[in-house]
Amino acid sequence: MKLSQVKALLPTLEFVAFKLENGTTVPEHFHITEVGIESKDFIDCGGTIRNEKKIIFQLWFADDFSHQLIPEKLLNIIELSEKLLDIQDLEVEVEYQSDTIGKYSLAFDGKSFILQNKTTACLALDKCGISAEKTKIKLSELNKSQSSSCTPGGGCC
Repeated sequence: MKLSQVKALLPTLEFVAFKLENGTTVPEHFHITEVGIESKDFIDCGGTIRNEKKIIFQLWFADDFSHQLIPEKLLNIIELSEKLLDIQDLEVEVEYQSDTIGKYSLAFDGKSFILQNKTTACLALDKCGISAEKTKIKLSELNKSQSSSCTPGGGCC
């Protein structure tokens, strides 16, 4: 989700809520302790130089249970960050504490922002010799099609 999408949603919300894909909610007394830009310059395993830029929201909560971030306050924090850090309309990534700091993509389900699990991937499949994903079939279906077309001496067994 891009920052412009987050900003467009905030005025429509009564309160700001985040939850994980598994349905676990972030405690409603969370703080957004950082809004920033993360830049990553790297080389992939195929030798291509790459760079990524994204906006980071860091979520944190403590024992101040009476705290709840309202949409207008988050919008103000974002607008101040845009002004002072020259933030552009980039993808938003959320950092949230679990066993370690987790990094999540952001989506919206009509009520809450969803912290979507991120995964790693090879960026140079064509240069690593890794083939594209193979077609998956059920073995039970394979047996049915073979048994109906297999004849004695046909070479299918």
